[in-house]
Amino acid sequence: MRLVIDTGNTFVKVAVFKDDTIIFHEKHQEINASIIFEIKNKFDIKRAIISSVRKNEAEISAILKKNNISFLWLSHEMKFPFKINYTTPQTLGLDRLSAVAGARITFPNTNLLVVDMGTCITFDFIDKNAVYHGGSIAPGFEMRLKSLTHFTQKLPLVSYQNQSIKLIGDSTEKAILFGVYNGYKNEISGMIAAYQQQYSSLKIVVTGGDFKLFDLELKNRIFADEFLVLKGLNEILNYNEQI
Repeated sequence: MRLVIDTGNTFVKVAVFKDDTIIFHEKHQEINASIIFEIKNKFDIKRAIISSVRKNEAEISAILKKNNISFLWLSHEMKFPFKINYTTPQTLGLDRLSAVAGARITFPNTNLLVVDMGTCITFDFIDKNAVYHGGSIAPGFEMRLKSLTHFTQKLPLVSYQNQSIKLIGDSTEKAILFGVYNGYKNEISGMIAAYQQQYSSLKIVVTGGDFKLFDLELKNRIFADEFLVLKGLNEILNYNEQI
């Protein structure tokens, strides 16, 4: 069995894979020795892969070594199961590559647009010949709400609480929320439409903490997978074990 750890800006996602199947997963604010110890006691972990945007490599490495788990840190020097056609690969977010790897498990030999709706929203394109071309990065939903407060003197910080979204806000708080929500959703729909116009037989895969907030016609046009990055990390680990 393999242990996959994805340390993001907000949460740490942990999963145990048996071959290509997730048999256990959980989410934490931080990763610590007791969490890894409990997982090791429940499952026969042989290998692990870690992706992190935080500066915690020494801490996690020490914990895994103490539990006798061999591991790899995701890096740009690793081999990926697709060609990377990107002019600055050393600056390319590893979470983006992991999401693409995860999407290709379900849709191999397909033009793919991967949309990750997290702290930032990223669009990543890989063609049917397994060539990753890049994409785009923009502020995420919460970041847009916070920026209005940060860069102005009087606009309040507004949070989304599953309320009904309309076109016109009749208060400042609603005007902010409706504006950010509708602008974000229309941006996603517009980007998807632009890619569909340029590439035939395109599959769209969405993931990230915010995708459930938006009605993106998932049943008809879009495949959603909240475990996409975790699946991709497992696939990358498997690929590096075989070469």
